[in-house]
Amino acid sequence: FAALPTLHRNDAAQQFLFVNGRPVRDKLLLGAIRAAYGDLVPKGRHPLFALFVDVPGNSVDVNVHPAKSEVRFREGGEIRSLVINGVRRALEAAGHRASVFGGQQTIDTLARSAAANAWGAPWGQTHGSDPTASTGAVPRASFLPPGFAEALQAPLDGLNMPSADAGAGLAAPEPELLDRPLGAARAQLHETYIVAQTRGSVIIVDQHAAHERLVYERMKAALINGGVKRQGLLIPEIVTLEPHEVSALEDAAPELAELGLALEAFGADAVAVRETPAMLGQTDVQGLVKDLARDIAADRGKSALKSRLEAVASRMACHGSVRAGRRLSAPEMNALLREMEATPFSGQCNHGRPTYVELKLGDIERLFGRKG
Repeated sequence: FAALPTLHRNDAAQQFLFVNGRPVRDKLLLGAIRAAYGDLVPKGRHPLFALFVDVPGNSVDVNVHPAKSEVRFREGGEIRSLVINGVRRALEAAGHRASVFGGQQTIDTLARSAAANAWGAPWGQTHGSDPTASTGAVPRASFLPPGFAEALQAPLDGLNMPSADAGAGLAAPEPELLDRPLGAARAQLHETYIVAQTRGSVIIVDQHAAHERLVYERMKAALINGGVKRQGLLIPEIVTLEPHEVSALEDAAPELAELGLALEAFGADAVAVRETPAMLGQTDVQGLVKDLARDIAADRGKSALKSRLEAVASRMACHGSVRAGRRLSAPEMNALLREMEATPFSGQCNHGRPTYVELKLGDIERLFGRKG
C-alpha cells in the first residue's frame, strides 16, 4: 500500500487500484479504503492512494466487465479485512504527521498578502484592483521593495521572548526539544494556538483539535481494554430532552455504559446521569448528553455497533478536550506536543481536519526575501 496518509481532495480522481498488476475500479476495495481511513479524512473528501493487491489467479474473476475494469474476488470478506487492516497499519506507522499542504497554503497566503501590501495598499485595506490580474501571476516575496522585508522581520524578533498571551514559564527551550518532531512550545496565541519551534521549522497547533484527537484515541484504547473508567456524580444530573431522544438513549444505554456514561430515563422527557467518563474530568454534562441524544436519535439503527461506539466516543472527546480560549502553561503545552508525537493519527482531529501546520524555515526566509 502506497499513500500520502493525510492528503485528500474533493473528488476521487487520484485513487489508483491494481489487482495482479491490472488497473481496476472495484467497489469492494474502495469501500475497504474508506473504512480504513474512517475519521482521518473530512466528510466529502477522498484520500489519495495507490493500492496494489496480488492474489492467486484462481481466487479472482477478471471477466465480470467487458473492459476488464472490474473484478470479483472469491473470498471478498477476507480481501476486505486484509485491505482495511493493511491500510490502518500503514496509517498508524505515519504517526502524528499531518498534510504538508497545510503549511504551503499558509506560506502562499502570506506571500500574496505581503505582495499586495508591497504594491502600496495601507495595512488592513484591500486593493480596489489587482496589479497581477492581467497577467495571472501570483505575487511573491520578490515584489517586496528594498528594506520592506527587514521592516516586516523586525516585529518577529520579539518572538525570542514569550508573548503576552503565552503565560508564565516559557524560558529558552531545552536544546533536545528542538530535535523533537513537534519541537518546543514558544508561545500561545489568542489562547487557542500553540506556536512551537524545531531546528528547521515553525509549528502552529490548534490546541482544541489536537487534544480532541488525543482524548478520542484514549477512549478507543480503553474500549479495547474492557471499557472506560467512570466517575460518579454526587448528585445525579437531570437533563431534559425530547421523548424520542430519551427513548434513543435508553436503547443505547449499554453502549454508553461501555464508554463510561451511566444514565437512565427520568420520566418521559428527561434522563438522570449518574456517572461520566473519568478521563473527561469536569465536563458540561448537559451539553454532552444533549449532543449525544441528538446524534443517537438521528442515527438510530442505521450504523453498525462499532461505528456507533466510535461516533459516540468522538462526541465525548470533543466535550472532554482542552477548549479554545483556555490559557496553557509551558509544561502543559509541551506535554500536549509530546503526547501528539506518541499518538497515531494526532495530525488530524476527529473530523479529519489538520491539528497543526508546519512552516519550514526556508519557506519563511523566502517569504521575507532572505532567500531566492
